Amino acid sequence: MVLFAKLGSIPARHGRTLMAALALQAGLLLPGLAQAYSESPQLKQLVDAGKLPPVDQRLPKNPQVITPFERVGQYGGTIRQAMRGDGDYNAILRSVGPQGLTRWDIKFTGVEPNVAEGWTTNADKSEYTFKLRQGMKWSDGQPFTADDILFFVQDLLPDKAFFQSPPPRYVVNGKLMTAEKIDDYTVKLIFGGPYRTFPEEMATPVGQHPVLYAKHYCKQFHPKHATNLDELMKQNNVKDWAALMRLKCGDIEVPSRWANLERPTLDPWVVKEPYRGGATRIVLERNPYFPQVDTAGNQLPYVDSLQFTVFGDVETILLAAINGQLDLQIRYINAIANKPVLSENMAKGGYSILEMKDLNANAAGLMVNQTTQNAPLRKLIRTPGFTKALSLGMDREEINEIVFLGGGKPRQIGPLASHRLYNEQLATQFTAHDVKQANAILDGLGLTKKDSQGFRLYPEGGRISIAAIVSIGSPAYIEVLELIRKQWAEIGIDLLIRSSERSLFYDRAQNNDYDISVDALSGGLDPTQEMRAILAIHPLDSRQSIPWVKWYMSGGKVGEEPSENMKQRYALFDKWKVEPDEAKADEIFRQILQLAAEAFDVIGTVEPPAQLGIRKTNLRNVFDSMPSSWTYATPGGSLPQQYFYAR
Repeated sequence: MVLFAKLGSIPARHGRTLMAALALQAGLLLPGLAQAYSESPQLKQLVDAGKLPPVDQRLPKNPQVITPFERVGQYGGTIRQAMRGDGDYNAILRSVGPQGLTRWDIKFTGVEPNVAEGWTTNADKSEYTFKLRQGMKWSDGQPFTADDILFFVQDLLPDKAFFQSPPPRYVVNGKLMTAEKIDDYTVKLIFGGPYRTFPEEMATPVGQHPVLYAKHYCKQFHPKHATNLDELMKQNNVKDWAALMRLKCGDIEVPSRWANLERPTLDPWVVKEPYRGGATRIVLERNPYFPQVDTAGNQLPYVDSLQFTVFGDVETILLAAINGQLDLQIRYINAIANKPVLSENMAKGGYSILEMKDLNANAAGLMVNQTTQNAPLRKLIRTPGFTKALSLGMDREEINEIVFLGGGKPRQIGPLASHRLYNEQLATQFTAHDVKQANAILDGLGLTKKDSQGFRLYPEGGRISIAAIVSIGSPAYIEVLELIRKQWAEIGIDLLIRSSERSLFYDRAQNNDYDISVDALSGGLDPTQEMRAILAIHPLDSRQSIPWVKWYMSGGKVGEEPSENMKQRYALFDKWKVEPDEAKADEIFRQILQLAAEAFDVIGTVEPPAQLGIRKTNLRNVFDSMPSSWTYATPGGSLPQQYFYAR
């Protein structure tokens, strides 16, 4: 008997009919599905040679049925893409797509079963019982069962050697998620209070932990199960079992996830040429045990392999795209400024242009580091009015016209105007370019002394210089900073631009070695999933203060105590997470947004224009209107396993 998810698991505003919701969540075989399954010629050869079991023995009893976006596809081909060097491993994750217990539907309106066949929840949503797919297998052919989920929940999640501070999505009311095995294919996940958004969390890229670790393989690296752990650590030149586990079995956002050819996975494609230092090409080939089929019974994926070529700079990636050397590309060519050159070369490159709705709140935001190591600047940053003056000293119209070709419009952060949680103050305050007012505010703060070049001095002496970190892989952000540097000079503020490779950019952020960090700001149309700009909660990207993130995640044991305003936001967030009533939860979230508006610790530039991408004209089943966001893991949310090459 298939276990259906309760309709209450999906917010009513998503507007699904009863039958559609049940069919999607149960993964039912659709009318007309062939009784016999089919597979790629590549795998059929292995079956015929006795090197692989028949397809019906590789699939679960009830494989998940994916309705192709356009039509049933054809097998074969390689999707060629580009990525950059160190630190660009999420390019692989986005293309493979997150294979969590749940997944977003293709239009990003709600969640559906994915690895799980379905789920139920108790009345207050503090317990979720997931029914797994009987007969589902890891990429090495070993069974995937409830024991794999329990391995993560019981052996990894609570161990402080592996997680110094457990990810917040697994903590409710200060209590860590626990698990209970009902049977081999049923597991109950239990929380310390109501957790209304848990199915949505599991659909995001960072919600894959429960299904990331194959116990039969990964247990050899855990002290509870290992028999020769010391020898394995010595062989792999690591000092502790946690480092060995991450090296061999990975984590969500680490390069080692794509480096070990032996690691079993549930992904549509598995690594054949690994992502390691100095690699110029990464290749993933189809997973013969992938548990999805199309409506005609063809095992997915259609495409044989994914190939990523590592490029040294963004300009070369754009050149490869217009020369027809890439079959699908979004990263690094997605700036609206590239539209003219991409349009001019469509026929030459044999591609179509994707124009995707950007779900971000801001195209290039400035996260002002509240815990900068520059003590005099830290004092200024925390002084009411200083960030307001910085914002008024920015000419967003100029930024929009020059960098974004007029495709955006001045705004700060927070939900976009079309979202039910829109906060006008948070989105629009201090967006006018008013040099006179900005100078008056700075004068009023006692910053009246200037050096010979017209830059303001601290009362105790020394030029007020603000160092902004930015990745060289994002040239639009550097252009934005160049304009702001010129604009802030008019109000006597010196902006220093510290551009670097992505890996060094993140190192500087983690080491708290910056005053401002520049990046796209999430949370425009997915604010309750992507709240890093309004709440210091993301360990990599809440760069208004990484030490505050550490303080919150550790319960105050490490990091730095936040401002009172941020502590109020944390308290409301904890309350929001456990509120079972959606309307009441929205009201709590509105309070978080209002506090963020009052603190004004993140400065926006412009609302993002459409994001660009290209696909080969014969690469089909591509959802051209897909949203562009990390939550959706673009293009992963559009199910690349159902892309195919038309012949």
